[in-house]
Amino acid sequence: MQSRRTSMANIGAACALIIVLLSGATHAMENASEGSGAFATGTYRNLFVELGHSPQEVKAKIDHAFEQLFHGDPDTQALYYPAGSNTIGPLAYILDVHNNDVRSEGMSYGMMIAVQLNKRAEFDAIWNWARTHMYHDDPNHSGYGYFSWSVKKNGRPNDEMPAPDGEEYFATALYFASHRWGDRTGLYNYRAEADRLLTDMRHRKLITSPTVVGPRTAGDLFEPKHKMVRFTPDVDNREHTDPSYHLPAFYELWALWGPKDDRPFWAEAARASRDFFVRAAHPKTALTPDYANFDATPWASPWNPRSARFQVDAWRTAMNWSMDWAWWARDPRQQQLSDRLQAFFASQGMSDYHSHFELDGTDGSGDRSTGLVAMNATASLAATHQRARQFVEAFWNTPIPSGRYRYYDGTLYMLGMLHCGGQFRIWSPQ
Repeated sequence: MQSRRTSMANIGAACALIIVLLSGATHAMENASEGSGAFATGTYRNLFVELGHSPQEVKAKIDHAFEQLFHGDPDTQALYYPAGSNTIGPLAYILDVHNNDVRSEGMSYGMMIAVQLNKRAEFDAIWNWARTHMYHDDPNHSGYGYFSWSVKKNGRPNDEMPAPDGEEYFATALYFASHRWGDRTGLYNYRAEADRLLTDMRHRKLITSPTVVGPRTAGDLFEPKHKMVRFTPDVDNREHTDPSYHLPAFYELWALWGPKDDRPFWAEAARASRDFFVRAAHPKTALTPDYANFDATPWASPWNPRSARFQVDAWRTAMNWSMDWAWWARDPRQQQLSDRLQAFFASQGMSDYHSHFELDGTDGSGDRSTGLVAMNATASLAATHQRARQFVEAFWNTPIPSGRYRYYDGTLYMLGMLHCGGQFRIWSPQ
């Protein structure tokens, strides 16, 4: 018996040591590069300058892209459309030209692009339109506190449920606007609007109400156990996620600036998303699915059975982990992900790789897309292999999207230009 007790004690001690070592390894990994990210240093890599392009040339290219996509020919170039004014001020929307609708995703991207480039007039006009035509302020509505993900140009909803990436970008863009320009009153009290949005995203209770597509019941945007963003808050789909909605770089900022009681949750959400990226990415290709379960396994939704593949949503996932590395540098595994992803696409041929795949890289389909070219270049923020330069140069040589499909390609092109050109920055309180 004494021998058995001694043996069990030794096993217990060994297990305890393993737990301590594993915990210490995780902590060390998260803090291995503490202080080397842009948040700490204030230094943002300009991947185009690293290739030999001058800062002036890079700035001119980014400015030209903004002018074309926001103020170019409305029939063939622009995404940004002025829409008159109301008692609050000018109104404008970002149009999905192909589908002829306005989406919370594009509106929030438009605001982020505007605040990064110091375009306050465009920022305020987009925000005014979104709050006027997309936001639900009725406490009895199932979408209360959120934005309809798709509405017509006249503001009538196509679907009154939110797509959470819109809320995430809205909130972060509003914090940046508050810090860069200062707050005014009403909906231009940017910080108050961001705080309210984060509180609803975290704590919204279940509400059932009629919607344009029938009765819907919806609640919070983040799953509290897994600490992950939901695919959507409605009860039919809330137990799933979308890898491209995971934005740990933003959550770290919310943990510093958001409502105080929720700051620990956002810090934990950042860690959860970093682990999720590693589990969701294929071990050979680093491709992620469009939709996933909280355990990071692919989810083929009933209405979109191909969502278990690498498709258009998933293009953005590499931007998310690479931005997180560039800003915080807390998880070196993100460098490995970018290296794997770029190695896969390089093996497919830099000039003509497909845009849709099974996660193992088989069954490629779809033409090479400007949006994917932009995201693969942005992955270079975390990549360590010299092939990363090829992806940045390929992006530099890619024309600004125009024509029928310019919405998604154009917004990702613009975000990629800001990231690769060192102009996608954290705007902190002054």
